[in-house]
Amino acid sequence: MTGRVPPLVVAPSRPSGRDRVPDGSLVATSSAKEVARAWENFAAGEDIETGVRPEILASWYRCRDRYEVDRTLDVAPGAGGDEAQGIDNGVIFTALGGLGALAGQAVESDGAVVTVTDGDGRVLGSWGDPSAQRRAELHNLAPWSSWSEECTGTNGMGTSLEVSGPVTVTGPEHWCEAFHQWACAGISIRDVVTGAPVASINISRWNASLSKLVPPWLTKAVACVEQEIYRRAIYEADKVIAEFTKKSAQAGGSFMAMDRGGNVIAANEAAVAMLGLAGETPIVAGATEPAERWTPDVTGLRDVVRWAMDRAKGTTGWSGYAHLPVCPGEEPTPLTMRSVVDSNHVVGMLCMFGVQEGEAYEGNADETIGPLPRCVIGMRNDRLVLLAPSEIRYAEADRNIVWLITERGRIQAATRGLENVERSLTSHGFRRVHRRFLVNLRRVAEIERGIKGELFLIMDSRAHEFVPVSRRHATDLRRMLGV
Repeated sequence: MTGRVPPLVVAPSRPSGRDRVPDGSLVATSSAKEVARAWENFAAGEDIETGVRPEILASWYRCRDRYEVDRTLDVAPGAGGDEAQGIDNGVIFTALGGLGALAGQAVESDGAVVTVTDGDGRVLGSWGDPSAQRRAELHNLAPWSSWSEECTGTNGMGTSLEVSGPVTVTGPEHWCEAFHQWACAGISIRDVVTGAPVASINISRWNASLSKLVPPWLTKAVACVEQEIYRRAIYEADKVIAEFTKKSAQAGGSFMAMDRGGNVIAANEAAVAMLGLAGETPIVAGATEPAERWTPDVTGLRDVVRWAMDRAKGTTGWSGYAHLPVCPGEEPTPLTMRSVVDSNHVVGMLCMFGVQEGEAYEGNADETIGPLPRCVIGMRNDRLVLLAPSEIRYAEADRNIVWLITERGRIQAATRGLENVERSLTSHGFRRVHRRFLVNLRRVAEIERGIKGELFLIMDSRAHEFVPVSRRHATDLRRMLGV
């Protein structure tokens, strides 16, 4: 672990104002009572937009409508499985465990507990005040229990795995009523390559609030650990580029290299021409920096990469293939992937177009589709906005943040990642038209052709609202719109 972490202060310096109550109860404050009333109404099936912080209300919607978490749960379930995350996280967990142990020593006098989880919300370690730890164990807040939102509802660890930045969950903001007398703050550590959570660190306190200095401390603390993740990403890219350079001379056609997240690190000229990458990124020379890598606009490619990473499992020489719609207006093209392995871990894939060898990709036929959302949840300022799908004209991705363009203005989606938003809106008539844009086909007002034949969708003619259509989506879009 590199970098310095500031001293940790868990207890407020001076309890004052509305937080000072005669019996010292965390749930007796006026603000907590307001949240508790909102929780009762929401748990009874009502849809609410106010009275609760937007990040908490978004979590409640996930717990109630997507995960269907039992709000009467009083003990976290045990965690299944015994494997760590897919990348080499030994150094990361070691650094995070050391940080948790140091923080645990610092909070012993404040009656707090520090916990560290993996990316699935499974608790790996617990430190702090012994009496607070014993109380926490009554709820199974202990190693080898699962505190993901899907298992245990809104809580500091689980909710931090769903969003970016530090998360505080105080009193009745917890989805499960049995945890209403806990205050907790957590933050996730994310893989810079895939964007997926790798781990989290959380501080919990029984029947007392946490200092406002805790979230900034968490941010500073994980920055030290994230330096190791970034260093690992650069190291992996160097390995993949070296393998690409070694094999590119033997490649007879379009050839590229991808990282674990399905982003292009390097490509030969034939692949650049096929994918239309010219002038957009430095991938021809090799993009070591994660921010310089390019995400191909090929439907289904991310799913295939995830499948390949899972099937390869650190096996040198593994190969598999899929047929993907690479060239617009043509039959799907075979794409073979070969694993790049370092120290028994898959660090990337070499991809050959027009080649079919190895294990065949079977698709996601067995994947279960959850219930359709009652509404799309957005966030604006300090409010949660509930949107009917018909209100959304289009969605635009800014890296992992998704913006919903609606009659009520530009609203940030509570769900991260355009692919996740697309998954929930496809059944409502939304289609991907560009790697950064998803449009409501029912809201297309006009279509305009550019000088070079490119297409633009005019979603609102009054506001001159244009959405570009990538060439690989143009044929399907014309067919769907009947033009």
